[in-house]
Amino acid sequence: MKLVSWNVNGIRACVGKGFLDYFNEMDADIFCIQESKLQEGQINLELPGYHQYWNYAKRKGYSGTAIFTKKKPLSVSYGVGPSDEEEEGRIITLEFKKFYMVTVYTPNSQRDLARILYRLSWEDQIRDYLRELDEHKPVILCGDLNVAHNEIDLKNPKSNRKNSGFTMEERGKMTELLGSGFIDTFRHLYPDKEGAYTWWSYMNKVRERNIGWRIDYFIISSRLAESIQAAEIHSHVLGSDHCPVMLDIEMD
Repeated sequence: MKLVSWNVNGIRACVGKGFLDYFNEMDADIFCIQESKLQEGQINLELPGYHQYWNYAKRKGYSGTAIFTKKKPLSVSYGVGPSDEEEEGRIITLEFKKFYMVTVYTPNSQRDLARILYRLSWEDQIRDYLRELDEHKPVILCGDLNVAHNEIDLKNPKSNRKNSGFTMEERGKMTELLGSGFIDTFRHLYPDKEGAYTWWSYMNKVRERNIGWRIDYFIISSRLAESIQAAEIHSHVLGSDHCPVMLDIEMD
């Protein structure tokens, strides 16, 4: 089963930069996007053979997630609470017979860390939610998690220790998640691979010089580890300041 996740940083703009070419080339079983940045009715995305599920932020042009899947899920839910609503459109869960598929766009702590307390509380909530799902059937989580977990996951760790996405607090929450029964699929296969990034600043020639961060992930329940066939970062794919990540996993 081939799964793809991509923070498109505005799906309308990304469609104009080759999104559909990549989408069709990948022919994924499930394709997840983050930061769709639109409201319902603002795009007619024709994806023959796929069921579409969108979670829109109430704030216009902000956040938002979507999942496109060939196989219709048993159930669909949004957010983590009983109301099945969330103002920022960050979480979608699809339930299939043998697993849950969850896509997430984790809140950014902001440049001055003004939102870090909200972010850390959100991390606790999503971790508890994933653990609860995992008690019933395995979980596959993907998305822009807005954290470079270890020094190997960004180009300049020393100069970013107090910056959003690489604070000890944020990194600690990722450690807690992985310690509660989940694995980072890319690092599981490539524990020592350097220069593997998924996001680059739009500043001049930063991407060309590969001065980046790995903040987009596929995280899975530990018991699925032996089912991993491949985990890839498609850094050659343009159209966003993030690149897509892919997971090939055997799910009979």
